[in-house]
Amino acid sequence: MIVFVEDRKLVVDTYKHRFEKAGETIVQLTASDLIIWVTTSDIGELATVEAILVGECADPQKVIDTIRTRLDVPIVAMLDNRSLEQLISFYRKGVDDVVIKPVHFEELLVRIAAIKKRSMNAVPEKSKTQILVYFDGRDPELDGQQLQLPRRERRILEYLASINGRRATKSQIFGAIYGVFDEKIEENVVESHISKLRKKLSKYLGMDPIDSRRYLGYRLDPNLVAVNRNVPQALVA
Repeated sequence: MIVFVEDRKLVVDTYKHRFEKAGETIVQLTASDLIIWVTTSDIGELATVEAILVGECADPQKVIDTIRTRLDVPIVAMLDNRSLEQLISFYRKGVDDVVIKPVHFEELLVRIAAIKKRSMNAVPEKSKTQILVYFDGRDPELDGQQLQLPRRERRILEYLASINGRRATKSQIFGAIYGVFDEKIEENVVESHISKLRKKLSKYLGMDPIDSRRYLGYRLDPNLVAVNRNVPQALVA
């Protein structure tokens, strides 16, 4: 299933018939519907998503951030007009590719397949030392030993692990952890949480697994991370 985040039904309908003839199901969601669906659905339901197209919608940054927290699929932004400013903006938001309409549906399928192939080829042999990250409230494990973390630090680690080696800005991390409507907390608190998290991870690993670059943001080394999204029955019951 390919999800098309687009407010205009006519635009989606233009592609829907062609995708379906090629054996691909395409589903239209608004930004708000996608955010609700991604944050409330179980892993099995989300596993049906092969790629996400982002067109004209409200708050594309929040849409992309929400997708990255729970889905590891290609995200392709579709622009109505060629604009260098918009193109750069979408890449900075975290999409994998940007195309300009009109674009043939077969080109979209080829681009999605290419992104998946690059992602598979880019996964190196795992380091002997790994950070095992859960997404169900449990603390992470380092070399099989549980590392107890405060809730905010654990959520930051989970978020960085979920975006698979991509960089995240302070604003993106703040939005993922605190939400965009929390005006009582300053964005700079993220720096304090990350600093404490890095010190704890460095103590266990003998190295800092989080790289920071000015203006570009933070990146968790994907070679050191393994993720476990399976929720134990004890937590489901």
